[in-house]
Amino acid sequence: MPMNRGAVVALSGIGVLALAVGVGIAWIGGKNLGTILPPPEQCQATVGEQTVVLDFEQAESAALIAGIAVRRGLPPRAATIALATAYQESDLRNLAHGDRDSLGLFQQRPSQGWGTAQQVRDPYYATGKFYDALVKVKNYQKLAITVAADKVQRSAFPTAYADHEADARVLASALTGQSKSVFSCTVRTAELKQEAAGANGLTPRAEAVRKDLLRTFGKLSTGGYAPEGVTTGHMAGSAHYDGRAVDVFVRPISTTNTAKGWALAQYLVARAKLLNIQTVIFSDKIWTAGGRSDSGWRDYTPPERSGDPAILRHLDHVHVDVVDQ
Repeated sequence: MPMNRGAVVALSGIGVLALAVGVGIAWIGGKNLGTILPPPEQCQATVGEQTVVLDFEQAESAALIAGIAVRRGLPPRAATIALATAYQESDLRNLAHGDRDSLGLFQQRPSQGWGTAQQVRDPYYATGKFYDALVKVKNYQKLAITVAADKVQRSAFPTAYADHEADARVLASALTGQSKSVFSCTVRTAELKQEAAGANGLTPRAEAVRKDLLRTFGKLSTGGYAPEGVTTGHMAGSAHYDGRAVDVFVRPISTTNTAKGWALAQYLVARAKLLNIQTVIFSDKIWTAGGRSDSGWRDYTPPERSGDPAILRHLDHVHVDVVDQ
């Protein structure tokens, strides 16, 4: 039986609606209200007019490379050179393959003395070996990035490092803390089982964050947790009382320590997806995973209670807490 015209019109309307939903476009009253799809999970850094967009794997690698430079007391220029090199060699990915026996973030070759295959695929080891070689290059800070990188890598295409210089500068500025609250990620909150605090008063997820920080940055002063748990000193409902939060101190307050604080804070955001981080607060700014993460760093309003303003405003410490459930 042939379909009547009214049915065709009705089905056409349904088809248009399905198409609109499928492509994520909302039309109300003949006006396009934009997409209804959530923003993509990714990270970005903006310094000046330059914006760099990364996926999570790239963000985690970039943060580690910059963090190890901070740990070693190296200048941001060293991080820029390392980041440009890793961009060119692996696109900031810890590759299990490469030209001949090249492996890892920097495509280092075991046959050329960089270490074993297992070692060069360890991003901490690989980054450390890169910096070991870089600091031996005379006046590396004054050399063009292509020259400095090639003296370490001995690349067949040394000029290619220049293609990544601008992006590397942005990431180095953000992730070494020279630029503040400019590196952010859009991260949807994971649904995880609630955890109990362990022997040191931290849940396993919070303890994983603490260990990750120490592995990258070395010795740090941390607090906000205790073996039997903490019961005072924080605002009502604080994640500290559940063992889900760690404070990383950058005292005394100074230009140098504030830069280190921003290096730590933006490192944590870069690795938030990996470590199930919910909140990072530092120096009057807050970042949260979930629905507001696409807004980036927002102004932080401290709780209305008595106390040292430097502590309440998180000027002397970075607060990080993890997803509850």
